[in-house]
Amino acid sequence: MTRQRIEIKKIANTAARQVTFSKRRRGLFKKAHELSTLCDAEIALIVFSATGKLFKYSSTSMRQVIERRRLQSERIDGLEGAPSVELQLESATHSVLSKEIAEKTQELRQLRGEDLHGLNLDQLKQLEKLVQGGLSQISETKDERFLKEISTLEKKN
Repeated sequence: MTRQRIEIKKIANTAARQVTFSKRRRGLFKKAHELSTLCDAEIALIVFSATGKLFKYSSTSMRQVIERRRLQSERIDGLEGAPSVELQLESATHSVLSKEIAEKTQELRQLRGEDLHGLNLDQLKQLEKLVQGGLSQISETKDERFLKEISTLEKKN
């Protein structure tokens, strides 16, 4: 005679339900004991019956296991609230790059002759030298291109 598969649903007969609860509770506790013995695991198992009676099993001290669970939960909650190391690094990099972009944008405005009111006399002189150096390079490049264009036109004629 083989075992039959039963449908998992609430057992209607109260007496049959109590017998099944007792048998399965013993089986559950036995499996918990086997797991703790075979795998050296700390196990705490708490079961309340339908009547409210408490049944418990613990491979070590029930208080130790519950306290360990509480500490683990707090540690995980603390990690979820804190940003990851990668996120902190990305945030720091983003902050540095944002500052650099703001500085370069300000420099570009000043090279265009905008936003000069915050500069002192030395800074204005330095900016003037930069602009003059850039202007002379632009003039040299423009002159070279004119000469190349003239020589190209002369070769065609």
